Amino acid sequence: MNKNELVRAIANDAGITLKDAGIALDSVVAAITEGLKNGDKIQISGFGTFELKEKPARDGINPKTGEKIKIAASKIPTFKFGKAYKDAF
Repeated sequence: MNKNELVRAIANDAGITLKDAGIALDSVVAAITEGLKNGDKIQISGFGTFELKEKPARDGINPKTGEKIKIAASKIPTFKFGKAYKDAF
């Protein structure tokens, strides 16, 4: 399912226009993104949890040259499904 299909599904389920459904979806994505940028954990009951995980710095190897390199620490966004969704599959 792509974004357009998701917008159509939201519009049909909520009985709103495609434009309003698109605005609503964009707002949800923006709020989640902003929350993660601020270091917040976003929990949607019955759906799941979005949060940032820290990856520590580590050693790596450049596959082209075989040279050892340092890979910097980073933060990555993650999503964990809630129990209801895990049980459904």
